[in-house]
Amino acid sequence: MATQLYKIVKDKNAELIVDHLEQATSLFERGKGLLGRHDLEEKQGLWIKPCNNIHTFFMKFKIDCVFLDERLVIQRIASNMKPFRVAGPVWKARSVIELRAGTAEKAGLAVGDQLYVVS
Repeated sequence: MATQLYKIVKDKNAELIVDHLEQATSLFERGKGLLGRHDLEEKQGLWIKPCNNIHTFFMKFKIDCVFLDERLVIQRIASNMKPFRVAGPVWKARSVIELRAGTAEKAGLAVGDQLYVVS
């Protein structure tokens, strides 16, 4: 994974959604995703780009998947995805942020919300 870490903020009130965001941009990193991990900590996530669909094959825990367009506007949210599931393709999506299950609901994320990624 890329060593630089980012944070995600929601536009409405600059609420911090994720404070430990890793990027997966190479073919290997995108293919591996969260495989091999046992969980995600609260406020931790993985930003996969480019990407418009994901799977949870061989994963050990549930995740939330937030599909974003090129402007980082939420196009779809797949909440509490269990292992061995598929989400997408989401045609307008250009990237996906994978979060700990329940994070999207807890943060009040919704389709159409603008997110900002800051370093």
